[in-house]
Amino acid sequence: MELELRHLRLIVTVAEQGSVTRAAATLGLTQPALTAQLNRIDRTFGAAVFTRDQRGTRPTALGEFVLGRAKVLLPAMSALVDDARRIVSDREERTRSVRVGTASTAIGGLFVNLLVSRLDAEVTSVTLPDVDDVVEQLASRALDVALVGMCGNASPPAAGGVRWWRVSTDPVFVLVPDDHVLAARPVVTLAELADSAWLGVTGGGCFQRCFVTACARAGFTPGKVNEADRSACVDLVRAGHGVALVQPTFPDTPGVSVLPLAGAPLQWAHHVGWHEVGAPLPVDGMVDSAVRAHAEAVSRSSPRFLGWVGPQRHNHGAMTSG
Repeated sequence: MELELRHLRLIVTVAEQGSVTRAAATLGLTQPALTAQLNRIDRTFGAAVFTRDQRGTRPTALGEFVLGRAKVLLPAMSALVDDARRIVSDREERTRSVRVGTASTAIGGLFVNLLVSRLDAEVTSVTLPDVDDVVEQLASRALDVALVGMCGNASPPAAGGVRWWRVSTDPVFVLVPDDHVLAARPVVTLAELADSAWLGVTGGGCFQRCFVTACARAGFTPGKVNEADRSACVDLVRAGHGVALVQPTFPDTPGVSVLPLAGAPLQWAHHVGWHEVGAPLPVDGMVDSAVRAHAEAVSRSSPRFLGWVGPQRHNHGAMTSG
């Protein structure tokens, strides 16, 4: 007879009960059936596991050794089964639900909509404060896929198992009120905006440093920079409280004008990322969804963006690893 886990459980129960009769009742066996199994176990080991006398059933020296090992093996096997079931459950849950993260991008909603149309799963999305948060959650697999925007001179931080694809690199434009002296111009220079108050320069990574550097190359140091979200930027610019740097896919909005900056001194890039283990779509499917999201945003954007960027508006990069 080969020893099995059920035999170890039987030995542990007999030792805990201190009686073959009580152990048989606990195990749902008859006493003769339990005694027969104990005899087979003894023959397998070549010696008795228990000794029986008027005080009850007690383990022998061999029995104590077997009990010590059984009390290690049984919990370990139970944990193995629980962990295996959890992995299966997680995989099934991952199939049913795809978690999408976005940060610093104006095309996140379009990207999520495209994933919803392509995946036979529930898609949930979350907007995170910055790219570092997204990378951390991709690495831990709290997110399945992500779309982020950041300075065109930078790449997302490296993290184990995380892969990135640069979707597009676009010039950054400037938002001015319609009654601004430069509003009718087809293109403006940073130097012409030297005396402006700046709004919304909140890009993560090196973007603010790149902005200050671009201003220095244009011959001036920018004044106070006020952080503001997209909606606040529009209201403040419309009211004449400053100008704002915006992603070029910013749509036409009453009261404000989106202007290209000569020489494209600042750029903004979009990256789609995923964890190499358990990606919700093939790589080309995720990249294609991000590219299509960007293309749709371009089609809705200011005509000046289409005229400025022209056929090169999709500048795709290579995949990077973490």
